[in-house]
Amino acid sequence: MSSCIGELEDAKPRKMDFSRPRGATPAIPSDACCGDKPPYKNPHHTQKAFEVMNILRKQNLLCDVTLVADGVEIAAHKMVLASCSPYFYAMFTSFTESKAEKITIQGVDGQALQLLVDYVYSSEIQVTEDNVQVLLPAAHLLQLTDVRDACCEFLQGQLHPSNCLGIRAFADLHGCLELLNYADSYTEQHFVEVVESEEFLALSPTQVCKLISSDKLAVPSEEKVFEAVMSWVNNDLPNRQDYLAQLMEHVRLPLLSQEYLVQRVEEEPLLKSNHLCKDFLIEAMKYHLLKGEQKIMYKTPRTKPRTPIGRPKILLVAGGQAPKAIRSVECYDFKEERWYQLAELPTRRCRAGLAVLNGLVFAVGGFNGSLRVRTVDVYDPVRDQWSQAPSMEARRSTLGVAVLSNCIYAVGGFDGSTGLNSAECYDVRAEEWKTIAPMSTRRSSVGVGVLNGVLYAVGGYDGASRQCLGTVEQYDPDTDSWLPVAEMSARRSGAGVGVLDGLLYAVGGHDGPLVRKSVECYNPETNAWTSVADMMMCRRNAGVIAVDGLLYVVGGDDGSSNLSSVEVYCPKTDSWSMLPSFMTIGRSYAGVAIVDKPV
Repeated sequence: MSSCIGELEDAKPRKMDFSRPRGATPAIPSDACCGDKPPYKNPHHTQKAFEVMNILRKQNLLCDVTLVADGVEIAAHKMVLASCSPYFYAMFTSFTESKAEKITIQGVDGQALQLLVDYVYSSEIQVTEDNVQVLLPAAHLLQLTDVRDACCEFLQGQLHPSNCLGIRAFADLHGCLELLNYADSYTEQHFVEVVESEEFLALSPTQVCKLISSDKLAVPSEEKVFEAVMSWVNNDLPNRQDYLAQLMEHVRLPLLSQEYLVQRVEEEPLLKSNHLCKDFLIEAMKYHLLKGEQKIMYKTPRTKPRTPIGRPKILLVAGGQAPKAIRSVECYDFKEERWYQLAELPTRRCRAGLAVLNGLVFAVGGFNGSLRVRTVDVYDPVRDQWSQAPSMEARRSTLGVAVLSNCIYAVGGFDGSTGLNSAECYDVRAEEWKTIAPMSTRRSSVGVGVLNGVLYAVGGYDGASRQCLGTVEQYDPDTDSWLPVAEMSARRSGAGVGVLDGLLYAVGGHDGPLVRKSVECYNPETNAWTSVADMMMCRRNAGVIAVDGLLYVVGGDDGSSNLSSVEVYCPKTDSWSMLPSFMTIGRSYAGVAIVDKPV
């Protein structure tokens, strides 16, 4: 028996002896080696533990509380809820609910509570259009700030002119300051589209006042603000006409054109019958009578120009010759640094002019591959759609197009048989074209630009004398007359024209077979042209546009082939660089414009 016991004792595991034999080197003190190797840590431990707790919850095992909302009952563990939500932490450590087995959560949607409890255990939640409106207030109440922020981020991505006012009110109600500020900024930047929505017409008088008083409204002119106010008042005239004076206090009538004041504002019956509104109108008329420094010194809240924070811009390129007339429209996103396609023109069009007015792009005249045309197509960047506007009085291709005093001017061009010295302008409100005074000479392939309220016709080709032109003349809309200014240093037909920092640039062009890469700029104060750095490539019939202090020269041709490249001029360094991203095709005679990036 004793032998058996001895065998069993021998079989017992013996404690390992880590002591050192006599004469061995003394062991290093434990406190000196504790940093050599960190403690073991399982990176998946917490995740697996929560997964197991979630399984137990779904089987209603070891749960110690049931949450109730809108008749929905959800089993859970107090410890888990308290560890993730300050709301539940306070409830289960400081209030009587800490001992309750069933707790009703007031003011929370049952579906939202279920999703949030699932999130506490899984760290995942799907925010959708269907649940965001109940999920955000529930997350806010339970102080699950990361879920609330995810909801705000989702709503921020859903902003549109038709819903931004509603989202703004929702953010304000639930204390989402970042979303609130973003929605405010979005509304200001998209004011023109926002005022067309039902949400705008449903605003209170105080809300309308707050919106139109902002200095940051992005509006092409103060006309849009005036018309928005009148639209809001007329939507419920019996109950809103008494607020008209309160609203007009924030409309900057002095910034309207004198013509619009006389023809539209002064003739508005609601303003005529309101004494305070008539005072605002008199103030505006008085402002227009002031000259020079008097106007600068005369300051009221209504004479302060609005300074909107710029919306992201895109460079739009429409139609062109590649090598035949095309319908293709593409744009360059400055932020994303890439080109992408937009809705095509209704018909093929090259040698047209592009103008931007009230957020719309007008493609005027041109050549459709067989005929010079009078037609005008209109592009809406918000809807990515083209429509038609009234046609010009004359057929014009290779014309110059510009916007001056809220009218579109079409200058010179070629009608299929002869070059033109005539010009006409389009009144958007009246939706009609009218002829203006002719230029002193025929100019096809003419470049135009507007500087200091005056329109300039630069170079071109005189079919009568069969020569490219270096002459330049300016049009004053107040006197309906053209006057010559200093000639360029070189003859330029098909030159691109752009305006930047108070100077008028003439870019490239040709003189007979000679295609130029030279560039010069005109200073109206000195009535003189000055040469600047040459482009990197020879270009004629290129599109030229200015944005953010830079001049962009788009496509064109070098005399032998169409170009897909874009050059950029920086006046501060007097240097050119090439845009790294090329258009999808080479284009000459294309129209170019800068517009706000669509939502």
